[in-house]
Amino acid sequence: MTIRHLTIFVAVADLGSMSAAAASLYLSQPTVSQAIRELEKHYNGLLFERLGKKLYLTERGQLLLPQARNLIRQFQQLEELMLNQGQSSTLKLGSTITVGTCLTPFLIPRLQKNCPEIRVHSYVSNTKDIEQKLLRSELDVGIVEGEILSPDLTVLPIIDDCLVLAVGKDHPFYGKKRIQVQDLVGEPFAMREQGSGTRQLFEEYAAKHHIFVQTVWEANSPRALLNAVLYDRVLAVMSLRLMPHEIRHGKIRVFYNQNGEWNRKFKLVYHKNKFLSPAIHELERLLHTYENIELSPDMGILE
Repeated sequence: MTIRHLTIFVAVADLGSMSAAAASLYLSQPTVSQAIRELEKHYNGLLFERLGKKLYLTERGQLLLPQARNLIRQFQQLEELMLNQGQSSTLKLGSTITVGTCLTPFLIPRLQKNCPEIRVHSYVSNTKDIEQKLLRSELDVGIVEGEILSPDLTVLPIIDDCLVLAVGKDHPFYGKKRIQVQDLVGEPFAMREQGSGTRQLFEEYAAKHHIFVQTVWEANSPRALLNAVLYDRVLAVMSLRLMPHEIRHGKIRVFYNQNGEWNRKFKLVYHKNKFLSPAIHELERLLHTYENIELSPDMGILE
């Protein structure tokens, strides 16, 4: 049993087929099939069973998968440690869309200035995707605002953030100072995509207060959601950090949740077995220097 066997096994488990795993690893399908047979012989039992056209892990396979991921990750860290000594290395940084819009573009230059030997590769997606890539060692570290579910990841809440209700000038709410939660019932909303931490927090709030809203826009772009608010008379819930210009110039009025139910944290996330390089320690230090968010007395209130 080798790292190569485990790498092939994990690819088959993730992709659900020998052919897809072979394509992703640039191997022939017979090579992948042979590696799986050798593993199954080594461990005295089937690792996959076929249902229809897809392969599913057996109980034995489910037992092996997290251990295989861990061994592959440790091997990659060993390679990185030994091969990159004295050379330039890359930090693979994942950010959720909110964080990648309002924070990491300013954070990365500071990090590279303080760690000139590091090249940062930035990947921006939603919380669910960032979590999966951290678990598969496709990212070294992430900065997210959504909830991380895996117990294999270390989560460090660092920077305060809060969601607000964004209202355009043509919407009836714009001229109000206070609105009630029940005022949101039936209103058309521009929403983030499934897997977004922002959407998850708002949907949990809506379910708790038994309110139904209409999702008429759905996008993974904060700019698209802002434009929908500005020009299409819809509402959106998003980070206060995403629209300082629009708020300052009166194009958008925002309402904050009086009970703090929309408050949250930007979190630094990495695998619990991750070797914490000096660049990751510096990233954490820089995150602690960012100012926490302040609510303006001119903002509206959602009761």
